[in-house]
Amino acid sequence: MISVDIIEDIEEIRNTVSEFIGLQPELLMNTAAASVEEYLVKQPTELNPDVIILDIGLPGISGLSAIEIIKKKLSNSEIILFTIHDEPSKIFDALKKGASGYILKSTPLLDIKRAIIEVANNGAPMSPSIAKSVIEYFNQNKPIEEKSILTKKEKIVLKYLADGQSYKMIAANCNNSLETIKFHLKNIYKKLHVNSNTEAIAKLNRGEI
Repeated sequence: MISVDIIEDIEEIRNTVSEFIGLQPELLMNTAAASVEEYLVKQPTELNPDVIILDIGLPGISGLSAIEIIKKKLSNSEIILFTIHDEPSKIFDALKKGASGYILKSTPLLDIKRAIIEVANNGAPMSPSIAKSVIEYFNQNKPIEEKSILTKKEKIVLKYLADGQSYKMIAANCNNSLETIKFHLKNIYKKLHVNSNTEAIAKLNRGEI
């Protein structure tokens, strides 16, 4: 049986979720509190819950600030953030602080139950809209891979350079002027964030290009 605590300041939501949990044969409802301060007083350390459902927008100590506080007291408990917020910055902040899951308050009760069971079994549940926000954030902020940013000609120039050819030899092999080869090398340095031929060749040898 999975033991569960909930910290939620809205009484109607707190009562609805805690009563639902109490009716589930796989779950055991322990402590329900309206704030972190109340929870820290009410929650006996010897009753370490398996899962804590924690609201972010609490009076007094916020849910985000409470994650580390609760983890110090109840290190074996998994925390699911329970919130109306789906901003990627809040999600990442919560996960960095030690939260194991992140679900919206609009989540149906049966899905809350599934999230509790999932996190108790080392999962990381997220509401679909939150998962989508995370994916969109990563897609928007995904760094350009170095392997894809060099042009075909720049890769050829760098390969010749790695083979030990001089600039004049490279220019002859590429049927370009010496100035054109130097221009390509300048672009290579800029794209690879390097300052010398040695650094550029090292990246090539490491398979980063």
